[in-house]
Amino acid sequence: MSDTGDPIVLTSGAPPLQRETTVGNYFVSNYPPFSFWKPEHLPDFQAALDRGPKPGLPLGIYTHIPFCRKRCHFCYFRVYTDKDSAAIKSYLDAVLRELSLYASRPFIGGRKPGFVYFGGGTPSYLSVEQLRFLSDGMKRLLSWDEVEEVTFECEPGTLTDHKLKAIREMGVTRLSLGIENFDDHILEINGRAHRSLEIGRAYRYAREIGFPQINIDLIAGMVEETDENWRECIRKTVELAPDSVTIYQMEIPFNTTLYQQMRAEGKLVAPVADWDTKRRWVDAAFTELERAGYTVASAYTAVKSKEETRFVYRDRLWAGADLLSLGVASFGHIGGTHYQNHHDFDPYIAALNRGQLPVYRALTPTAEERYIREFILQLKLGSVSAAYFTGKFGIDPRTQFAGPLGTLKEQGHLTQEGDRIGITRAGLLQVDRLLHEFFRPEHRGARYA
Repeated sequence: MSDTGDPIVLTSGAPPLQRETTVGNYFVSNYPPFSFWKPEHLPDFQAALDRGPKPGLPLGIYTHIPFCRKRCHFCYFRVYTDKDSAAIKSYLDAVLRELSLYASRPFIGGRKPGFVYFGGGTPSYLSVEQLRFLSDGMKRLLSWDEVEEVTFECEPGTLTDHKLKAIREMGVTRLSLGIENFDDHILEINGRAHRSLEIGRAYRYAREIGFPQINIDLIAGMVEETDENWRECIRKTVELAPDSVTIYQMEIPFNTTLYQQMRAEGKLVAPVADWDTKRRWVDAAFTELERAGYTVASAYTAVKSKEETRFVYRDRLWAGADLLSLGVASFGHIGGTHYQNHHDFDPYIAALNRGQLPVYRALTPTAEERYIREFILQLKLGSVSAAYFTGKFGIDPRTQFAGPLGTLKEQGHLTQEGDRIGITRAGLLQVDRLLHEFFRPEHRGARYA
């Protein structure tokens, strides 16, 4: 709703249906777009730190580990491949100093984290000693005794049996293996560090030591991927039988080496599948996984057991939880204000060495922007409850978003049954494009990141 309480009236805003894979961010992970977060909004962030939490609002922690053996050609995250053990130690010290600066602030309000996420980069790049130093330090500052889920991203080639055991012992409940593809040639030309033999070895031992949930990531449309290769990837995925499978469609954001190649050559030199092909491949994967007993649980995930397999981090974050985000370039959300840390290593470390929080930019969404954010993110689950949003925001989403929902209905992408507002399978395969229908006019066509 607008600040006056009136419904938002939005004209059609989705980009045209793309076929060729061109440069730019496709995946919608937040709202308003990151390019609207500015340094001049940092006073809002400081004010949010001094407010007590909203009763019942969950708290989570995200920790960014920016180290990798190699930089993948499609990677757009802040990662480093040149840091020695001394630099890594200085970084882990800084992360713990950062958490200590937050631990006693009013926004914590006696809360303990309910979920913890280690992302990257490659969290499994750290040694066993470094992992224990970091996790033990975090637990001393904010107890994990109420944590429901600890997610840990891994690159298979960094996982020894000894390290996997240490990861399990630190409390990880969901191990996420960045497999991306099972073919050595595809992995090599896309800049991945691991190879196929390392996948099976890491997966088998992770199963043996009893991780409650093992997720594997795949990417549809990597350089030189083919129909035959994709079918084999899905066959091997079904054979492994992970608890959940996450499938992303390849994109080429501006800060990737693939984009640098495009800019130098004036065109996309590396063969990357078009969007029609990528959507077809994801649909085929979901179909095969459903035949194997899986359920499609979002635009990107299929789960073996919908009752037992949870994504606490995702679900809480998409419902407006506070996210205390640590590490270089990481994004967080505190008391209704979004923020991002310094996006370079040295300024991040320097700020914390001065005893200052390393926050670079921020934004406090309006009431209507908060409604848009939660509604579009939860639409990625396939369907939402109208009653939930009416109760939380005070106006029925079928009224609030009458315009964009009408557009989706005309396009054949909307389903409505009783309280549920849903997206068809065809719509779900291109949901990040469709979500632009709900953007405010000033956010359409702007650079996302």
